[in-house]
Parts: sequence; C-alpha cells; structure tokens
Amino acid sequence: MEKQLTGTLALAVFTAALGSLQMGYSLGVINAPQKVIERHYARSLGVYDENLSRREGGNATEHEEPSDPSVVMYWSLSVAIFSIGGMVSSFLVSFVSDFRGRIKGMLAINVLAITAGLLMGLAKMGTPYLMVIAGRAIMGLYCGLSSGLVPLYIGEISPMKFRGAMGALHQLAIVIGILISQVIGLEFLLGNDDMWHVLLGLSGAPAILQSLLLLLCPESPRYLYIKQGKVEEACKNLKRLKGDYDTSKDIAEMQAEKEEAMKEAKMSIWRLLRSSVYRQQLFVALMMHFSQQFSGINAIFYYSTSIFQTAGVGQPVYATIGVGVINIIFTLVSVILVDRTGRRTLTLVGLGGMCCCAVAMTVGLAFQDVYSWMSYLSMTAIFLFVSFFEIGPGPIPWFIVAELFSQGPRPAAIALAGCCNWTCNFIIGMFFPYLEGLCGSYVFVIFAVLLFGFTVFIYLRVPETKGKTFEEIAAVFHHKRGAPPSKPQEEAEMVQLKSSTEA
Repeated sequence: MEKQLTGTLALAVFTAALGSLQMGYSLGVINAPQKVIERHYARSLGVYDENLSRREGGNATEHEEPSDPSVVMYWSLSVAIFSIGGMVSSFLVSFVSDFRGRIKGMLAINVLAITAGLLMGLAKMGTPYLMVIAGRAIMGLYCGLSSGLVPLYIGEISPMKFRGAMGALHQLAIVIGILISQVIGLEFLLGNDDMWHVLLGLSGAPAILQSLLLLLCPESPRYLYIKQGKVEEACKNLKRLKGDYDTSKDIAEMQAEKEEAMKEAKMSIWRLLRSSVYRQQLFVALMMHFSQQFSGINAIFYYSTSIFQTAGVGQPVYATIGVGVINIIFTLVSVILVDRTGRRTLTLVGLGGMCCCAVAMTVGLAFQDVYSWMSYLSMTAIFLFVSFFEIGPGPIPWFIVAELFSQGPRPAAIALAGCCNWTCNFIIGMFFPYLEGLCGSYVFVIFAVLLFGFTVFIYLRVPETKGKTFEEIAAVFHHKRGAPPSKPQEEAEMVQLKSSTEA
C-alpha cells in the first residue's frame, strides 16, 4: 500500500526548503540596516562626518543621507551584486544537478553560502564595504543555484497528488526567510551599529543545518533511474519516500520518460532555445517568470513604508512586517489550494486581483492629498496585492517549469527560467526608482497594464497541469501547436538534436 506521505519525504522536502529559506533571508536582510551599514562604509572610506555623529549623540539620524557619492555607489553595488550573482550561476543549475545528483549538488553549493556568511559576519574586522560586497556576490551565486536545485529536487520526489503543494513550499520558505530577516533586523535586535555584521553573517547559518540533514535524505529516484540507470537504488529510494508499496507503476512511468529522454538526448540551453519541439513550453515558462517579477510586487515593497506613513501609522516598519506575515498566510493558502483548484486557476485569480489592486493603488495615491481617507484605500490595496501575489503568481512559476518539461530538457529549462527571473529582478531593482521618479504615483498604471496582459496570456496559452504526468503535459502542448510538423519531421529534429549533442 502506497502511503504517499512519509517521514522521510517530509524530511527531504524540509531539508531542501532550507535553501529557499536562506534565499529569502538574503533577499530581505540587506534592507533594514541600510543606514547603519552606510555609516560603516563611510568610516572605512574616510568620508564620515564625526562632528555630525557627536552632535547626534553618537548616532546619525535615520533620515541622514550619505554625503559622499562613493558610499552610495558601494551601497548600490552591495544590493545589486546579489542579483548579478544569481543571474550568472542560474546557468549552471543544469550542470550541477546532473553532475553528481541533486543531493550532492545541494551539498556542494552550501560551501558558497557558508563562505559568504563568514565574509559578511567578519566584515567589521576588515574592510566592511569590500567584505560585504564579496559576501553578497558569493551568496548571489549560491541563491541562483539553489533557486533551481530546490524546485527540481522537490518536484521529482513529490507524489503527483501533492506535487503542487510541495512545490509551493519553495515560495513559502522564501517568504518565511524574508520575515525572519525583517524581524531580527529591527534596531533593538540586530539592526544596529554593534550587531549588523552578525545579522548579515547569519545568512549562511541555514546552510550548516541543511548540510547535516542532506546526509539523511534519499537521492531523487527519477535521477537515479533515468540519468544513472540504477533501477534497484531507484526502487529503494521510492520506498523510502513513499512507504513499502508496489513501485511498478512509478517505475513504468519513469521508463516511459526515460525512453523519451533517450530520443531527446541531453538538451543544452542553446539547443533548447533553438528547438521548435519545446518552443511553446519554454515561452510559457519564461512568461510565468516575467509575470512574477514584472507584476510590481517589488515596487509595492518599495512604496509600502511611505504609504503607511501617509496613512498615519506611527511605526511603518511594523506595518511592513505585517505585510510579511500576510505573505506567509496566503502562501499557506496557496499550498492548500494548488492541488485542489489547479495552477492555472490560482494564477489567473492572482494576476487579475493584482491588476484591480494596482488600479486602486493608483487612485489612492493620486487623490490622497485631496481626500485623507484615500491613504487607507492605498494601504488596503497593498495588503490585498500581496495576498493575491502569494496565492498564485508568487509560488507557481517556481515549480511549474519542472512540470512543463520531461527529463531531457528539464534542467536546461529550469536554468533558463531561473536566469530570466534573476535578470528581471535586477532590472526592477535598478530602474524602478527612476521610473517612479518619472511617473510618480501613476507608476502603478504601468503595472496594471502589464498585469492585464499577463492575465490574458495565461488564460489563452497556459494549460492546467494538476494531476497530469509529465508526458501528458507534454502531449497537451504538442496538441495545442495547431498545425504541428508531421511525426517524421519531428523525429528528424530529435535525431538531429541527439546526433549533434556532445556528452
């Protein structure tokens, strides 16, 4: 009898999700102590005004702007280098995951996380701006790899019935990591002159726990069977993950996928981009990640503090933490609903709801000086916007890519989608402040238009993947191609791809 959910499966998913928690922590940790870190940069560069510090009783005010352009440059680099690291390393997901397996891949990249944590944790003992920038760059490399390996591993070990819920745990762990960083980054905890380096150094702490727990986790049976040809070991790990049951059905499904993979050969990123066979799946996968990053979610976080201040909230930082709590609650809602309602439905509800909230946000910001109650409309719109994001557009793009592709092109597709996500993240981080300066409160009109376009695209082009095998999902795309190439023509392309692909 197949138990589906076992202690080993829970341990394996929890252990993998620690990588996502670490990614969330690293995303959020740099924001809270910004002014504190800038002051240390200024002291290290020899441009800090000590007379101002003495006048303020030893601490510069929270609203002090760094006077020297070099401080601004090094701070901007500290933030942006993280995304650049993620963009670069996401291309290596395919190589790392296939070289020695998913478990050993996650174990190996933890060296990067621990190194980054040590560099940032010891920053006060050296040159702070150089050590923080180096640490953030290395942590970015880790997170780029982790954001591909974690959904890949969880997707491959999850029973079909729970594949969506377990896939959404990646996003849940990210938002928990962000909330933890916001809470312990409060000034009276670690976000102060004495402890900021510890706050940054803790970025590498989950990697130590994950490294120990990974030794207890089974390798992906799909990897063992399809990539390594280790039938007995794959059966053994299936039983460890799902209980003592007849594995013949799962083995038969993997055998069918292996036969397809043998036709496909190993698919490099370049060949995946050129292949017409997977063009639709790849287009859908990339658009899902575009919709996540260009939805305006980062802009909402950028704007939230000023909107809360306008609404009369005495401590906007606590309201921002409230947004983090909403993040977690509605990601949990997504975990519960995704295998009942479906990926497509939740994404459509999420994007449509965010579009309406973006319009409400624009109205609230435009008229808040005329009608004081409009600021409360803006504040409500923030909470609803975040809620709709976490129901679908937040978690689903991370795991749906693994569902859209069979074993051959899957690692390359995940690498491409990851690079797309990190690149969009970098673009938003770099250019949103300029866009906001140009458009003012009407900046959310742009996001409303984009969200409407993404909603229409999902409705027209994205199939439901709930409850389908990987092969059934691929068949849906072949059917949707309208006038697909004849079978001999398609097979000829496969043969050509295989013959020209190097081991």
